[in-house]
Amino acid sequence: MSDPGVLSFTHQGWEQVLAKVKRALVYLDAACAESLHWGCGSTRLLEAVGGPACHLREFEPTAVGGGAEQPKAVFVLSCLLKGRTVETLRDIICRSHFQYCVVVTAVNHAVHLTANHVPAAAAAELEGQQPVFEQLEEKLCEWMGNMNYTAEVLHVPLLLAPAAPHLALTPAFASLFPLLPRDVHLLNSARPDKRRLGSLGEVDATALPPELLLQIRCLVSGLSSLCEHLGVREECFAVGSLSRIIAADLANYAPAKNRRKTAAGRASVVFVDRTLDLTGAVGHHGDNLVEKMLSVLPQLPGHTNDVMVNMVELTALHTEEENWNAVAPGCLAQSSDMAGKALWEALLNTKHKEAVMEVRRHLVEAASRENLPIKMSMGRVTPGQLTTYIQLFKNNLKALVNHCGLLQLGLATVQTLKHPHTAKWDNFLAFERLLLQSVGESTMSVVLSQLLPMIKPSHQRTKDDYCPEELLILLIYIYSVSGEFTADKNLGEAEENVKKTLAQVFCEESELSPLLQKITGCDSSINLTFHKSKIAMDELFTSLRDVAGARNLMKQFKSVYVPGNHTHQVSRPHPSDHPLLIFFVVGGVTVSEAKMIKDLVPSLKPGTQVIVLSTRLLKPLNIPELLFATDRLHPDLGF
Repeated sequence: MSDPGVLSFTHQGWEQVLAKVKRALVYLDAACAESLHWGCGSTRLLEAVGGPACHLREFEPTAVGGGAEQPKAVFVLSCLLKGRTVETLRDIICRSHFQYCVVVTAVNHAVHLTANHVPAAAAAELEGQQPVFEQLEEKLCEWMGNMNYTAEVLHVPLLLAPAAPHLALTPAFASLFPLLPRDVHLLNSARPDKRRLGSLGEVDATALPPELLLQIRCLVSGLSSLCEHLGVREECFAVGSLSRIIAADLANYAPAKNRRKTAAGRASVVFVDRTLDLTGAVGHHGDNLVEKMLSVLPQLPGHTNDVMVNMVELTALHTEEENWNAVAPGCLAQSSDMAGKALWEALLNTKHKEAVMEVRRHLVEAASRENLPIKMSMGRVTPGQLTTYIQLFKNNLKALVNHCGLLQLGLATVQTLKHPHTAKWDNFLAFERLLLQSVGESTMSVVLSQLLPMIKPSHQRTKDDYCPEELLILLIYIYSVSGEFTADKNLGEAEENVKKTLAQVFCEESELSPLLQKITGCDSSINLTFHKSKIAMDELFTSLRDVAGARNLMKQFKSVYVPGNHTHQVSRPHPSDHPLLIFFVVGGVTVSEAKMIKDLVPSLKPGTQVIVLSTRLLKPLNIPELLFATDRLHPDLGF
């Protein structure tokens, strides 16, 4: 077996689940489904269940129960067993005929004690006991209708969705995002005058709402389990206010104390707040094919880190849009296809041009192995050329099955290269470079004045113009890369002009996107008045000012931009003395950033192993969605 890592940690967790699922109905919530998707694939779960029928169901209040011929159920859940989650369990079980129920939770028992307000001293006395799980087991038997039936509740740390050996995401925490200065005002509203906070630098765990604190503890529970699997005693570091709180919680996490005493290895865990550099997340300088795939292809339903690949091209159906939903979509994750997985990891680690050539090479080699009539062509790789290779597999079922993963990634490449938004990528990049030049040489008011003519209402926009969501991405880029700036006499006027123009553009949209609905608080442009839109713009620019000031409290790494160097993006903490560095970005990471960290650290200190963890894989549009979310301080934990 290979050295312990994110893949073995995830596989080990799912093997514990698979040991329970034989001939069972299996209910999964979205985060656990995503962990399965990237970790070992639904095929592996179906094989473990056995039987001809599909026995996988989404865990939700309206989920279909089990019939008389389905006496066993396994529930695989990423969350605390409390509140609405327990009510959903009860409802599903009460309308079923189960005689054997297993409930798996990714959150360990110690956190359940915290969630049930058991004091730390009392929790310490319960070491080795699991009263919360035992009480739920009794309830499960009660709901099944017979106390002699079998019920089991256990903890399995299904924290990660491993995208590669060096990169893993935490789907259950995809909405976790660092605090901004405006959040201090919200925190102060619940505090007495004498205990009011002056800045983000004063925010500690005691200042956070209980829901957010509990969400952090659930994350810490999973990270502690990962460190246990890796056999390391971790030393925690943090850059940013929320990262500091998470790092402190992991360092002081009581259940980890015994583990650390016996751990043979050492590791550094560095937490970094995404808000300290949003430039890398909304910018288009990554030159990575996977980033473009994530940005332009539609999101896979229920997932935060994967997209849908249209597979109609490989069927006898016509490729018109009305047929797209007739065939199940492909995806990027290829956890159970070794050749597909090898190509995926190559795409993560190469630049755009090399990645496209790698896709062609894999398709040519696969076609040759299947003795398909391939015509070799060298030179520039085109979408048409790749499509020709892919269509060779179309009427050969054996070849289709043998190379299914490769074909999904091949089609993802074709659809990305042909997508109209991909052509816009270079436009973004050119404008971002112009902005970098302006930021180095001009005042903020001049930079905003350059943006103003690009803000156009829908009836004046061409395909090359920026839509409102794209303009928000550019604004976030401008304010994040600028950092703390000097307010000149023209800045207020320049901001006001941009606000008014954007507010009017929002009002004239024929349909408001989900993001614009969230920002304006209106579900339809018909109900959106200029007054409402302008208020939303004022709040939005308050957030942008917060983004610009996110690095104010730092003594080092205050700038993410060095004048005269138009490619420098991210300020990085120095690697520590330990042989393993776990780098956790709170709020999401891009594919290019993960590769940069993976490559940079060993170059600075040879022999250092690097694991990049984050709450989600980012595309530019994710940042305004996370930045302008209204529930950041009060996450929905299902209570």
